[in-house]
Amino acid sequence: MDVESLWQELETVLLPTLRGFRSRLGSLRVEEKADRTLLSEADLAVQEQIIRCIRAVDADGLIVAEESAHLLGSPPEANGRVWIIDPIDGTSQFVAPDGREFCTVVCLIEDREPVAAFVLAPEIGPDRSPVTVRVTGRGKPIEINGEGVTGISTSARPQQVSVTRSSGTQPRGYEESLLARGYHLKTRTTSQTLDMVRTCVDLAPFTDPALESFGLFYRERQKVWDGSAGICLANATGGLFVGDGTGEERTTIDIALDVAEPQFDSTLIASDPDATAIVAQKG
Repeated sequence: MDVESLWQELETVLLPTLRGFRSRLGSLRVEEKADRTLLSEADLAVQEQIIRCIRAVDADGLIVAEESAHLLGSPPEANGRVWIIDPIDGTSQFVAPDGREFCTVVCLIEDREPVAAFVLAPEIGPDRSPVTVRVTGRGKPIEINGEGVTGISTSARPQQVSVTRSSGTQPRGYEESLLARGYHLKTRTTSQTLDMVRTCVDLAPFTDPALESFGLFYRERQKVWDGSAGICLANATGGLFVGDGTGEERTTIDIALDVAEPQFDSTLIASDPDATAIVAQKG
């Protein structure tokens, strides 16, 4: 299967659609879902386009999509090929005229391993230009706008960490400890995927204003469409800790997918071992 061509096709097809919806935010239909996140007509349209593109190259793979068409295909086996879709990650940013931190996400899973990822952020580049982050298969490098990049070094240890939590959630025990050690905390959710990207690679050279890197990303009760691509990117760096809030490693999609909202108990990706230890001890 030519995943590289599929990722290119998705970028070509989706950019005009996303820009079209962004040009008429005043008339965009938006509703609030049961979990208090937003659903717009753009989410549904983008998801339909992605599914059509996938089905053109893969008639049999299972599709797990966030909006309206959760499970498309035969019930998942222990192994096999699965496409995970988040049509717009960060819908609240998408529907805000000044919002920028939103993206379209697709991840390919083979035998429970995330092997390829596509992240299209239409407006985080200079003059609101698009930035595309992708991995095209096992052993392939991470590419940003077609340029191969390396992962964030464990010696860099950015002092900013993403420990996002749902609106109204009280601070967790490790937040105070991180602050005491001089870390700057991002607790407000914009796009979980983009925060995971920023934990894996340095996006600053490709964004304007520059998006700083995170030394750690941590999220509790993370839905599979919010985390799979980030796990794929973290695996592709070859040097990051990928696991959960207990400090246990997890590099595969080891959860049931044939439920209403597949989710990980927690997801932790980090280049900073000190921040990792604080979260794992106090999470």
